[in-house]
Amino acid sequence: MRTHLTLIVVAALALTGCATGTNPADPYESFNRGVYKFNDVLDKAVAKPVAQGYEKVMPALGKVMVNNFFSNIDDVVTTLNDLLQLKIRQACSDGVRVIFNSTLGIAGLINVTSRLEKHHEDFGQTLGYWGAGPGPYLMLPILGPSDLRDGAGLAVDTVEGPIGFITPVATRNGLYVAEEINIRAQLLDSEKVMDEATLDRYDFIRNAYLLHRQSMVYDGNPPRQKYDDEGDDPADSPMPTQSGQPAK
Repeated sequence: MRTHLTLIVVAALALTGCATGTNPADPYESFNRGVYKFNDVLDKAVAKPVAQGYEKVMPALGKVMVNNFFSNIDDVVTTLNDLLQLKIRQACSDGVRVIFNSTLGIAGLINVTSRLEKHHEDFGQTLGYWGAGPGPYLMLPILGPSDLRDGAGLAVDTVEGPIGFITPVATRNGLYVAEEINIRAQLLDSEKVMDEATLDRYDFIRNAYLLHRQSMVYDGNPPRQKYDDEGDDPADSPMPTQSGQPAK
């Protein structure tokens, strides 16, 4: 998994020298659409059927406990990135969640800290916090929508996350697969809504991803962008960095 992510990030960096698209946020649209089609075929053939089987077979309590387990692992990564973003109070709260859920909650299977607000921070957000622009939008093989900043952030979070230190390798990879199945199962209902709401799934996924990540970097309060001409299309404008300036 570590090698796989590293290769993806290197390939993404290599692409920055051959952009040909017309949308500043998605200069590699032709390539990205090809990857999206590959991912869609793979999803329909493997990921979606497995997720549907998981939903059908796994008892409700089991699904809650699996989700709690991976949510607790996410809290570890979140706490580290809280500290990197100097969010000390939030880091303390998220650290308490990890400690109590990992012990009293039996390795996170039971959420005993439901009264504490759950946050999500990752290294992509940390890079954005310190002013790194998102870079071009990228559709990564198997992993799905991302951008250059978040692709690099994902590699760091994966290498430094708790699962990355588990041995043997078979157990570690099994947990990665289980995590993806859990995530895919949670998307089954939202997929129906997306199918009914859009004609171009690629555009829908891209725009939703970019807006969501921008909101995450700015903790739900992204700056408003000003346009020199009334006819300018916000969707075609560069995403701003954490400092509020457009990414170049």
